[in-house]
Amino acid sequence: MFWRYGMTHRDFAKNAPMGWNSWDCFGAAVNEKQLKENADYMAKNIKKYGWEYIVCDIQWYEPKAKDNDYNNFTELDMDEYGRLIPAENRFPSAKGGQGFKPIADYVHSLGLKFGIHIMRGIPRQAVHKNTKIKGSKFTAREVAHHFSVCSWNTDMYGMKNCEGAQDYYNSIFELYAKWGVDFIKCDDIAVTEFRQWDTPYSAYYEIEMIRKAIDNCGRNMVLSLSPGPAKIENAKHLAQNANMWRMTGDFWDKWDKLHDMFDKCLLWQNEVKSGNYPDCDMLPLGKLCKNCSALTCKYMNITNSSIASLGHRAPSWQCRRGDASPPGEGAPPN
Repeated sequence: MFWRYGMTHRDFAKNAPMGWNSWDCFGAAVNEKQLKENADYMAKNIKKYGWEYIVCDIQWYEPKAKDNDYNNFTELDMDEYGRLIPAENRFPSAKGGQGFKPIADYVHSLGLKFGIHIMRGIPRQAVHKNTKIKGSKFTAREVAHHFSVCSWNTDMYGMKNCEGAQDYYNSIFELYAKWGVDFIKCDDIAVTEFRQWDTPYSAYYEIEMIRKAIDNCGRNMVLSLSPGPAKIENAKHLAQNANMWRMTGDFWDKWDKLHDMFDKCLLWQNEVKSGNYPDCDMLPLGKLCKNCSALTCKYMNITNSSIASLGHRAPSWQCRRGDASPPGEGAPPN
């Protein structure tokens, strides 16, 4: 999967990407076995309908992750260049420096594609250790921005608009290309919630850096930006750099969120084109929040007639990541 002359990032996703993401079901604690089981289910049951992406969501580099909550300022697994790598206690095939390549190879063997979640920026742990940046004269402390942080996750610093920051992004996408990654969900970037009051699009230059890093990594990757709500006034810049961007915050099986989603779809409908998809977030299907307490683990709050209607995809609802089928209808492994 390499660039051909005349290609743009829009050619990587000529149709709205459809697949499964681990967050709604497994939170921050998904493991290798669970990823493979859901890949098996997709290949056997819904691949023929166009579903093809298996996406490992946040905290895959955290050994202590156990549920939907984040462990603030916890230890992360990374290499000597400050690049996050899969936690081997959760992803055993990553041992020996393999990273996600064995899992990506397995997903590809099923005729599917593999994706990962990343946070924008550079790990705070790398900054505190002042690691070298691969292929750069700069170090982690020289590129980190002390006042560019995520309001809901403590893992990263955003980066300055500088040469060394581009070097860091180049280095991580070089790694992802070696692993065989096909899809990137980048978080804390479509809206930087820490600065909602003044510059909610303060990470625009990091979006551009990621675009450049993907374009030069040697592998086609779909780029999805989170969280929402993205601002309509940034539509042109988003389309120039990404394939997908979130129109809202996290979507769950609640009527008020569904009603709001229709309003957002109306606002963004003229920005939908091949290769560019304003994104409605994940459809919460199947068993949700399995790694939470018994009080919060549940099946989705949706009727059978609503499930049936998902077979008819409306152009304005860019379905991309459903989570499992309803109980009694061929649900995937636990």
